[in-house]
Amino acid sequence: MLPALEAAELPADAIEVGRIADAWGIKGWFKVLPHSAQPEALFSSKRWFLQAPGASASTAFRLAIREAKEHSDCIVATSVDVPDRNAAEALRGARVFVPRSSFPTAGDDEYYWVDLIGLSVVNREGVALGTVRELLATGPQTTLVLAAEEGGKAIERMVPFVSAFVDKVDLPGRLISVDWQPDY
Repeated sequence: MLPALEAAELPADAIEVGRIADAWGIKGWFKVLPHSAQPEALFSSKRWFLQAPGASASTAFRLAIREAKEHSDCIVATSVDVPDRNAAEALRGARVFVPRSSFPTAGDDEYYWVDLIGLSVVNREGVALGTVRELLATGPQTTLVLAAEEGGKAIERMVPFVSAFVDKVDLPGRLISVDWQPDY
């Protein structure tokens, strides 16, 4: 059970960015396992929203973050609402959400994966190739996994998300233009 935290509604733009693994030390710090190798969203937001394991989607709690920093292979954080180790242990397993609006601004030609999911993908000839269902980190590059339908049958396409194949990403227009053919 979570310690006495303020109940709150998840923001409409809430994104799950990690999970609380355990207490860290005796002064109320706790370990967070981020879902991203670059967890800037955890550092940029001073208010996190937590959901206890197994809680309904409408049950969330606001957590005011005093400090968050990298430590080894995780993030450690402290909050004014978590005074000691016992309270930190009570957070174990909680899912951590932050508003998308509090993410740091991406640089030119940089995109958050969450912003690419759901975008339509078309090639230079205007042929619709599908919709981005997920992204895969395949070592040297990221790959777009597209969901499409051909002949009434669901298919999957993969397109490397590199400048050699991606001509343009239009986030407001919800469209990615690529140099890729349907039969690749």
